[in-house]
Amino acid sequence: MNDIPAALGLTSEQVTGLLVAAGRAPSLHNTQPWRFRVLPHAIELHVDPTRRLPAADPDDRELRLACGAALFNLRTALHGLGIRPTTTLLPDRDRPELLATVRHGGRKTATPEMHRLVRALPLRRTNRRPLSDTPVAAPEQHALRRAALDENAWLHIVAGPAERIAVGRLAVAAHEAQMGDPAFRAELAAWTGVDGGRGDGVPAAAGGPLPEAQDTWVLRDFTGGSGRTRVTGKEFEDEPLIAVLSAHLSGPTADLQAGQALEHVLLTATARGLSVSFLSQLVEVPGIREKLRRLISGAHPPQAVLRVGYGWPIPPTPRRPVVDLLVREPTVAP
Repeated sequence: MNDIPAALGLTSEQVTGLLVAAGRAPSLHNTQPWRFRVLPHAIELHVDPTRRLPAADPDDRELRLACGAALFNLRTALHGLGIRPTTTLLPDRDRPELLATVRHGGRKTATPEMHRLVRALPLRRTNRRPLSDTPVAAPEQHALRRAALDENAWLHIVAGPAERIAVGRLAVAAHEAQMGDPAFRAELAAWTGVDGGRGDGVPAAAGGPLPEAQDTWVLRDFTGGSGRTRVTGKEFEDEPLIAVLSAHLSGPTADLQAGQALEHVLLTATARGLSVSFLSQLVEVPGIREKLRRLISGAHPPQAVLRVGYGWPIPPTPRRPVVDLLVREPTVAP
């Protein structure tokens, strides 16, 4: 713990807790593509370019989305300590790896809603397993949309049989396109179905049952060729809530904005007893992503597609040690 510097008027132990919370954010294949520079008066969020996924994410959009989610966790953890964070996105055009700077913006008592998000931080999971058939009620749907709006994003709930069928067909088409790409398959295999000795990637135990031909929404195999088979009686649900997240901007700033909105939605879902996983293929295949944008009449391309419902407890995926996330090169303090 002594390897973590003090910052923002907080102790080394408190800063460690902030970085642990930030590192619990979701990321594509659990790559955890973030790093942090801890300075006396600021914490910088950096991208880790060694964790790029060029086949699935050639433009680094989902990489920045994940870093935006880590940024929201860092902000939320600071609120939990009674600190109002002041955040600057992309503060230095000459340092593109620097995505955000977070400073102490003064003391502020956390609201009850913020305390609920803080409590949800260690509980959030990406649940790739089957969900129950219990529908997500209107108040929970409203809370998820409100969470996205609070971060200047929009959450579209896919409603009506025709729209659901159309989105389902796009999901199948995107999945088939990706699985026809040898580079994508190799990348997926490298990061999923991993053994217990790694601090990243998706373990086979967290991948859920193998999808079958009749499954409409869950199509990606996260077992990494581990030979796991479907458990009888664990068929995937037919009617999950499908939600599409879009930002109000475009470019790298929109990716970071959407990542913060995504994590606000996910923590809100966790606080309300909901489980969430991702239908990433819908936003990773460019032509399909554009068709989805037109289908939901979006002003900007969608950033994430979520499968939401009521699930059962699952273990967390592994996380890298905090000391491995630090940027230690010297820099000029802000």
